[in-house]
Amino acid sequence: TAEPQGRRQYCRWPCQCPRAPPRCPPGVSLVTDGCECCKACARQRGDRCTEADTCDFHRGLYCDYSGDTPRYEIGVCAQIVGVGCVLNGVRYKNGETFQPNCKYNCTCINGAVGCVPMCTNSRPPLVWCPNPKLIKMAGKCCEQWVCDDSRKIRKTSPRHISSAAYEGEDEAWQKNCIVHTSPWSPCSKTCGLGISTRISNDNDQCRLLKESRLCNMRPCEVDITQHIKPGKKCLAVYRANEPMNYTISGCVSKIPYRPKYCGVCTDNRCCTPYKSKTIEVRFQCPDGTEFSWKIMWINACFCNLNCRNPNDIFADLAHYYDYSEIAN
Repeated sequence: TAEPQGRRQYCRWPCQCPRAPPRCPPGVSLVTDGCECCKACARQRGDRCTEADTCDFHRGLYCDYSGDTPRYEIGVCAQIVGVGCVLNGVRYKNGETFQPNCKYNCTCINGAVGCVPMCTNSRPPLVWCPNPKLIKMAGKCCEQWVCDDSRKIRKTSPRHISSAAYEGEDEAWQKNCIVHTSPWSPCSKTCGLGISTRISNDNDQCRLLKESRLCNMRPCEVDITQHIKPGKKCLAVYRANEPMNYTISGCVSKIPYRPKYCGVCTDNRCCTPYKSKTIEVRFQCPDGTEFSWKIMWINACFCNLNCRNPNDIFADLAHYYDYSEIAN
């Protein structure tokens, strides 16, 4: 579609960035600009924003262009409050519960969609068989597990699979509340500091709330391909030699960390986390104030051809990993 007459282009390529990134005031995020070029101080609530000058997403701000119709060239940074969600082209209201299909029951919470699988047999049966398969049954929504070789069924699971791998099959109950926490969404950035969200009602009020954590899949400034061993095409996990401090808006973590990152491949495979946890990191700012942020801590990554759309929220819910990898 043609752009409105006279709409100004704020991005120019190739990028022309100052030698040193700007020093942002305490509490203001240093982010990559909207042109994906240079580091810049994020615009704050009420500030002017454009396609190049981005709003501080760490503070839940977005660029509201509604006052600049029909050009939509200059906006104002506004707080995301009770926004709806868009899934597969359909818009849902904040707080609305819906079923996009028979397999999932979803809720829209402040721009994030969390879904509960309706098919509870997503794991192979405890009775071990060498080649379990999920089969679509006529007239039923959920696939059923069948075993190809019923003559060689083992009555127990193999030793290398921990019984912990099968825990959590039933819904957790807490004070007449069915506790549900959705999986963390994929990191918003493929490199550098991004944000991941989920919804959970694991609280005293049993209220579905949106949670967020920082994530860093891999450093942008490191060429990980140089660390791939000769004859190999992938490096699943990359780890820097020296510990480092996390930095947010000029505030530095009180202790250094040596995190793992997901690596890269030189073929068409992609590397994504399959084992991770959330840690709490304490930051200290130049003015003496302190705050804590939840950060994704990667334990292991998996290189595979299933490079799915990062916006496919059902992919992680439906994906089945080998238990021998998860349980160890």
